[in-house]
Amino acid sequence: VLTAFASISLIVSSVMIGVIIYISVLERTKEIGIIRSLGGRKKDISRVFNAESMIIGAFAGLLGVFITFLLTFPINILAENYDESLANVASVNILHLIALVIISTVLTFIGGFIPSRIASRKNPVEALRVE
Repeated sequence: VLTAFASISLIVSSVMIGVIIYISVLERTKEIGIIRSLGGRKKDISRVFNAESMIIGAFAGLLGVFITFLLTFPINILAENYDESLANVASVNILHLIALVIISTVLTFIGGFIPSRIASRKNPVEALRVE
């Protein structure tokens, strides 16, 4: 059951990241038109939004890992005060933390891939007309 809730949470967060990147595409339509009119390729536009989504994912992953690491200390103190046999019940492995940051970055890349493709396909003339 916990795995199902976690999976649903990951799917919803990926969709929401896609929505955030799509809103960013809509707000920056004029910028897309300027880049394309100055000689930027479709690939360049796509890379801008992919990089943005990956930065969001990496920052979110690092923030989550940092908060988790900080919370292990008070959790261990509370657990040890409750029962001596629960000493160091909360522990983190550095490899798991690195894996979580990588997974977060990959999921946000996947969530932002479709909006970045939409941005790269915008016509530069129509993008410059948008007010």
